Amino acid sequence: MTDDTLRSAVAALLPEFRARAAEGERLRTMPADLVRRARAGGLFRLNLPRSLGGLELDPATTAEIFEEISHADGSAGWTIVIGNSTAFFAWLDPAVAKELIGEDPDFVSTSMWAPLGHATPEGPGSFTVSGRWPFNSGCPHAAWLQVGVMVSGSGPPRPGGAPDWRFAFVPARSAVIEDTWDAMGLRGTGSHHLSLPGVQVPAEHLAAPFFEPARHDGPLWRIPLITLAAIFLAAVPLGVARRALDEFSAIATSKVRGPATQAIGYDADAQGQLARAEGALASARSFLFDTIAGTWATACRGDEPDLGQRALVLLAANQAVRAGTEAVDRVFRLAGADAVYAHHPLQRCFRDIHTAGQHILFSAGRDQAYAKVRLGIGQPTFLI
Repeated sequence: MTDDTLRSAVAALLPEFRARAAEGERLRTMPADLVRRARAGGLFRLNLPRSLGGLELDPATTAEIFEEISHADGSAGWTIVIGNSTAFFAWLDPAVAKELIGEDPDFVSTSMWAPLGHATPEGPGSFTVSGRWPFNSGCPHAAWLQVGVMVSGSGPPRPGGAPDWRFAFVPARSAVIEDTWDAMGLRGTGSHHLSLPGVQVPAEHLAAPFFEPARHDGPLWRIPLITLAAIFLAAVPLGVARRALDEFSAIATSKVRGPATQAIGYDADAQGQLARAEGALASARSFLFDTIAGTWATACRGDEPDLGQRALVLLAANQAVRAGTEAVDRVFRLAGADAVYAHHPLQRCFRDIHTAGQHILFSAGRDQAYAKVRLGIGQPTFLI
């Protein structure tokens, strides 16, 4: 697939994602036909290794695509981001990954990293995996799952005292989907709970991406997992916030509130609020893409980004969420009571960006991780 072919597939789907956002909310997942079209267009293998049939795009290009889709519909953007958990197959042995994927690289994967499950050794080379995990976005149409597990009886902790925390790669058909996703925002993502009652998983289907490098070669795989995840997830609030600013700008010169004689766009305070929102969002976006460029340049030189670069990506991702949320909040208030109706795009942007901001990768802990690196304060680094 060429870059032009991919871009054409994205461009063809953007109007559909936008027009059918309300349908996705009603279904609480992406409509099945849109999933099929997204798969056929290669949208779920953007960072799957080329050797496994993927596109292995550079991070900036991937983030731009996620941002565009999120501008059309935040739920679609989030679904595509998490569906690209196919990238994590790079942490499996290449021969094992190829065997699992087979001949069709256009599949969907979902992942939930929190180690809420257990992997218990069951003889040489086999584990029994059990547990229950929330927030498995896109699980209704996923072929594979990656779930976080603690390995029982695996001996002493990893260096530095880190636990034996791994991902188990499990066929989706092995899991029970619990219909739990009834959320404030990102309602169309199908982020239900999953449970595994005790599934046999070969040892080679477990990976430890927080502690071990990817098993494939190339610059993309020199970037640690957390860094890549922060880049890609941050693209969603950037797209949602840009949509909110565009929606407000479209109505600002015609929308009159209450007894006013002029539209809100002519109000000096509203103009100032819009300008501050635009400036903050554009600055945060530039900050994020600047850190992406530096990280990518390091990886292309054959090196792994250092701790300072990785921590700066986390800070930039959090800044993208902060600036995006502030921008949406500003124009949501300016738009007045009309924006509270369920059909209004601004209320969807408001709900989606506040829900996205609850993700643990956007928590205060990531800011603290950056500050500790900046100040030279020691900390565990496997989550940076």
